[in-house]
Amino acid sequence: MKKGLLLFVSLLLATMASLNGKPTVTVSSFGATADGDPVHLYTLKNRNGMSADIMTYGGTVVRLMAPDRDGQLGDITLGFDNVADYEAKSPYFGCLVGRYGNRIAGGKFSLNGKTYTLATNNGTAHLHGGDVGFDKKVWKAKPVVKGMSAGVTLWYTSADGEEGYPGNLKVKVTYLLTDNNELEIRYHATTDQATPVNLTNHMYFNLRGEGVGDINSHVLMIDADRFTPVDAALIPTGELAPVAGTPFDFTTPTAIGLRVDDDHDQLALGGGYDHNFVLNKPYGMMGLAAEVYEPVTGRVMQVYTEEPGIQFYGGNFLETDGVVRVGKSGVPYNFRNGFCLETQHFPDSPNQPDFPSTILEPGGTYETTTVYRFSAR
Repeated sequence: MKKGLLLFVSLLLATMASLNGKPTVTVSSFGATADGDPVHLYTLKNRNGMSADIMTYGGTVVRLMAPDRDGQLGDITLGFDNVADYEAKSPYFGCLVGRYGNRIAGGKFSLNGKTYTLATNNGTAHLHGGDVGFDKKVWKAKPVVKGMSAGVTLWYTSADGEEGYPGNLKVKVTYLLTDNNELEIRYHATTDQATPVNLTNHMYFNLRGEGVGDINSHVLMIDADRFTPVDAALIPTGELAPVAGTPFDFTTPTAIGLRVDDDHDQLALGGGYDHNFVLNKPYGMMGLAAEVYEPVTGRVMQVYTEEPGIQFYGGNFLETDGVVRVGKSGVPYNFRNGFCLETQHFPDSPNQPDFPSTILEPGGTYETTTVYRFSAR
């Protein structure tokens, strides 16, 4: 009865806000997990009509409706229309990733004289928090209307020893959809023991529209003069290599597919682009990291972040891993039908002393913000 009343009150308040020309947040049921845990969907809507659907399972962005050059809204994120597919088939579509986004070599790291062993769920590497990372948790949530932004705050406590990590980690993430057509993601965490933390969101984008072909014609700029080359396990070698003269040079806008099949050892290792770029902006300061333009619809996405790196992944393993994924539009997602731009600290930082540290100490606070800004031209 209480849950039904909560949904009713939420819908009533959202309707009243909409009539008053204010941003709105509505809450609806999105089914339940296989274990029977209820999942809710929070729909954020700004005064321009742009909207974002975020579910409590994995803190996942299920849908993101953005305008094209004619003002027509279209869903630009890959995903499913039910929880069961997210549980069984999702390659991290739209989810919150933690405790550690990206890879840790051999599933091991040492901290304060002790070695910690994690799951090796990606070949010999630990990936995106392990077997049951934050993407597979049902988060607690509450709606937020802040100024002229509609949002939702999610929180989760990762217990000491969960997936092999030390310390009780309290995590809070707030999504805000602004009237500037920005999806802002604010991350916050505290711990009672030293532990690595590297949170991110794993949205797959197709600015032409979810389920509408590949992303090779998207024009990408990444403000990074260097990237971190990887070995056969896709672990950084420790080198910060220049992008100049390589297929990894996106310092000027370049079609994603223009050089993706070039004869280059790093493209061969990743099956295309699946690499961390070292951003030119000062570490810890908010700045433009990347911009993507889709010429058919005119949609533009800019990524601003306080993080030192960004992982550009070109959807190389969609379909090629043998899993058929039918998206919200009813169309199967095929090879390179989506791309990711995951703001982050560098992969394997706990084992790379020359990389910016990802260790959160007791008494300290992990805080970082990333903004995805949408427009059209």
